Amino acid sequence: MDTEHGLYPLKFAPILKERIWGGSRLGTFPGKTPGAGHIGESWELSGVQGDISVVKNGFLKGNHLQELIEVYMGDLVGEKVYERFGVEFPVLVKLIDAQDDLSIQVHPNDTLAAERHHSYGKTEMWYVMEAGTDSRLIVGFNRPMDRETYLQAVNGKTLTDVLNVEKVREGDVFFIPAGRIHAICKNILIAEIQQTSDITYRIYDWDRTDANGKSRELHTELATDAIDYTPQSEYGTKYDRKTDGTVNLVQCPCFTVNMVRLNRPEEKDYRNIDSFVIYTCVSGACRIEYGAQEYVEIGKGETALLPATLDHIRLVPSEPAGLLETYIIEN
Repeated sequence: MDTEHGLYPLKFAPILKERIWGGSRLGTFPGKTPGAGHIGESWELSGVQGDISVVKNGFLKGNHLQELIEVYMGDLVGEKVYERFGVEFPVLVKLIDAQDDLSIQVHPNDTLAAERHHSYGKTEMWYVMEAGTDSRLIVGFNRPMDRETYLQAVNGKTLTDVLNVEKVREGDVFFIPAGRIHAICKNILIAEIQQTSDITYRIYDWDRTDANGKSRELHTELATDAIDYTPQSEYGTKYDRKTDGTVNLVQCPCFTVNMVRLNRPEEKDYRNIDSFVIYTCVSGACRIEYGAQEYVEIGKGETALLPATLDHIRLVPSEPAGLLETYIIEN
């Protein structure tokens, strides 16, 4: 691996995942080849074993993410991030195209995931990129809940009656901490930022069967101990949807996510952030300018990883653009 060149914004080959509930939208975005069947997920940036992202631009093309961290360490991910996570990249970025309803599910927290699976837990956040006129998400409970009442609902096939349903539109944001029951419903395209984990407990799958008449496995018992039964007064994230500038969406130990809306060029100074920065373009298109007349372009549905050593860049929109800006800071 050539290490003499300076690091630059990295783009990765998407990892497309066929899902029973998937659609056809993901293949229409830049850099993604339409796949056969129902493509439900595009893993844009992944350090999950077996699905580690591979660089597709610049002199590091063909190298996978874990190799880069082994070589560049804190220069790529940030010194504090490297001390905390080593060569495992701590954030997974996905695009999710739900043509049909996903299963009702929950993810374990770090403690339970480490005990059961030797893995991190799965806290995540959703940004709604596209939604139909009647699109909905399921997030949390709609009434006071405890383990016994929940199990009665599951066993009595009335679970959907006690779940909170949110009607959504483009730009809506939901934070889904580990333990919060949830489901993405049909006709929604979502950008998901999550911990590096693929642990999901499926609770209910709408009585679906595959082409062979077989139902997908449910994890009712595992899920019961993972659920946070505390209902919230509000599940959506309110934020200022202003035309230009940067506004915070989520800040937690797992990740910080901001929305950057661009109608004009914007300078970014990351000298006070000891972390990589991920840009996920959720609308429009822009250039990430760095160095002397060097730049990388990203359009809707594309993601770029900004190495920690690039602490000053310029975002130049080629049309009005929206970017999710993700990094990790010590809280």
